[in-house]
Amino acid sequence: MPKIRRSNLPPAVVSHIVRRVRERQITTSHLLLLSNWLSGEPTVPEGRWFKRFPNFTLCGEGEPVKTFLLPGQLPDGKEIL
Repeated sequence: MPKIRRSNLPPAVVSHIVRRVRERQITTSHLLLLSNWLSGEPTVPEGRWFKRFPNFTLCGEGEPVKTFLLPGQLPDGKEIL
């Protein structure tokens, strides 16, 4: 199973993620939770996946992170526990 890619992401993906962080008001404390989780180098499935955090859901497909969802928005794929 792949690990989340945190570098060498296409500029369009980085731009989308930054836009979603701003639009969905993901706070510094929320990003710290995400950073702590990522520091454990979690593995993810090849296809679509999501990881729930207290105030947002992180979604990806294979190695790259794709977007952030707010509570109430429905993620697609396999849940990472």
